[in-house]
Amino acid sequence: MNLEDIGFYTLSNARVKNLSKNSRLWRCELILTGKCNFKCPYCRTFDDEMPLSFATQVVDEFNRANLKNIRFSGGEPTLYKGLNDLVKLSTAERKAISTNGSADFEVYEQLIEDGINDFSISLDACCSSTADVMSGVNGMYEKVCSNIVKISKRTYCTVGVVLTPENIGEIDGIIATATRFGVSDIRIIPSAQWSKTLPKVDINTSYPILKYRLNNLKHNIPVRGLSEADNKRCPLVLDDMAIKGNFHYPCIIYLREGGEPIGVFDNVKWARQDRLKWYRRHNCFKDPICKNNCLDVCRQHNNYFNNYHLTRCCTK
Repeated sequence: MNLEDIGFYTLSNARVKNLSKNSRLWRCELILTGKCNFKCPYCRTFDDEMPLSFATQVVDEFNRANLKNIRFSGGEPTLYKGLNDLVKLSTAERKAISTNGSADFEVYEQLIEDGINDFSISLDACCSSTADVMSGVNGMYEKVCSNIVKISKRTYCTVGVVLTPENIGEIDGIIATATRFGVSDIRIIPSAQWSKTLPKVDINTSYPILKYRLNNLKHNIPVRGLSEADNKRCPLVLDDMAIKGNFHYPCIIYLREGGEPIGVFDNVKWARQDRLKWYRRHNCFKDPICKNNCLDVCRQHNNYFNNYHLTRCCTK
């Protein structure tokens, strides 16, 4: 399967083939704040708030590096006062935001006007009672659902479904609900704390990401985790990064699971040099965070990179 066919717009065979320490910086996820008005039981919380002056510096650095895709995250990024200024400042082709969907619709409408063209919204339930449990707050489900419907009519909007013992029985209903809302795709994933092999779900869908995950499950391929056969290195770190505070991390999962940063973020050039060193020395299979949590799409990217470059070496 070509990486383009999975549905994650940041993944492509061409990206893998051109990937090097000098290739275009492809993607960055910027953690602006740890503040959140939800208390999701599976969420890894933290207290950091990135100063707007530093966040501006980072986005300026990305602009100079011709960053292709940026994602603003938290916590809940709509609680960050400088969010709109950063969105307007960024020159990335794809400007994404991860949100719990609970802000007033006017907030999201303004973000779209300012340049956000990719929304990822949490939808962990298909009824209000389960939604209250999954979000840790009461009475927000209808507002979130209404926002998903409205945003989906205006731009690319996916929903992320984190599965736990509390909502796994509703997976069919959640998918049906999201489909009815007109979303662009549906991403199901077990929580890191639970991280079980998900049950096989027999749903005929045209959503590429959902179809990819459901097909993997049919073939007993887990969403999370590395096997002995997978690439032990992570070439994704070469053109992709996550930043929290003034540190850059291998990826957003590594950050959220409490992994150590690769280094201090001063500028893109030095950060990429640090990331190349990390890539060369780090054995992901020996790192429990990577071994237990690496996602299927990341595995496929990294395996493709390994196979492609091995083939090139053998045919030269």
